[in-house]
Amino acid sequence: MRRKGLMFVLGTVFCMATAASYAADNVVGLSLGSTREERWLREKDVMEEQLKAAGVKLIVEFADMDADKQEPQCRKMIDEDKIKVLIITPQDSEKAKSIVDYARSKGVKVIAYDRLIKNCDLDAYLSFDNVKVGEFEARGVVQAVSEGNFAYIGGSPTDNNAHLVKKGSMNILQPYIDAGAIKLVHESFTQGWSAEQAYETVVEVLEKNDGNIQAIVCANDGTAAGAIEALEEFGLGGKVPVSGQDAELAACRRIVEGTQTVSVYKPGKKMAIRAAEMAIAMINSRSIGTDSTVNNGKIEVPSVLLEPVMVTRDNMKETVVADGYHAYDDVYVFAQ
Repeated sequence: MRRKGLMFVLGTVFCMATAASYAADNVVGLSLGSTREERWLREKDVMEEQLKAAGVKLIVEFADMDADKQEPQCRKMIDEDKIKVLIITPQDSEKAKSIVDYARSKGVKVIAYDRLIKNCDLDAYLSFDNVKVGEFEARGVVQAVSEGNFAYIGGSPTDNNAHLVKKGSMNILQPYIDAGAIKLVHESFTQGWSAEQAYETVVEVLEKNDGNIQAIVCANDGTAAGAIEALEEFGLGGKVPVSGQDAELAACRRIVEGTQTVSVYKPGKKMAIRAAEMAIAMINSRSIGTDSTVNNGKIEVPSVLLEPVMVTRDNMKETVVADGYHAYDDVYVFAQ
């Protein structure tokens, strides 16, 4: 990744146009993987609101975690709904290449949302700095425990973000491993970011190591939930630091209760607004104002990488609560 200029300041480069500025047939397609994580519905709603204010219709499809289902859904939006821009969170970063190729053959612009699409002529990539996400996850755990047996529970192997997150975590863990302070007794990816699979994996790790695990670096809050369930069954809940990302409500509650150590907040509203702005700019043949590029194996993709935020018990009120992402009473429900 390389930076090429000043960081884009949200809302200063683009202003939302009035509904009268756009033709009635301006349509944007949004393809998301699932409704499993709460963030996707939130971000869909924000995009819909922003685009509607600009007189642009949003068509939404959910692929139910199935890459083979995502492609025909996208083709339908291109062929039948006549979308001009496709915003897509790819279920499979490699397979989604064919979606991009087809879209471009029909003159449709494509924005990879949150996850990069590999080896294609992608128009734009919008995400958070996922290497930094992984660094925050591992740093939060290491600040609690910096020696002993560690396990790494990664995200989906078909999601490019999972590999970037792991890279970031290893940036923090590797010096401790090289020094002999940390022994990485397990590392694996988790199909579909499944909490159930993470639970089963951590049960196996605990059994294999006779419960002798000092920390678990999990790639998101879903895998963290599975890991913590396993830890609790072994009487280790709240005793073993666990990381995650997405600042889901359940994870924030676990953090203030002490069973999860850290999550990484990615202000989805900012990213959703930015996606809508980029789509409107593309419809009107304007610059989309990217601030960096990311190589996807074929080209340097014009990109915007937003900054994530490390969330712990100490700064919960100043981050997700202050930002309005979760209400105080919802996070601190145990104290009511």
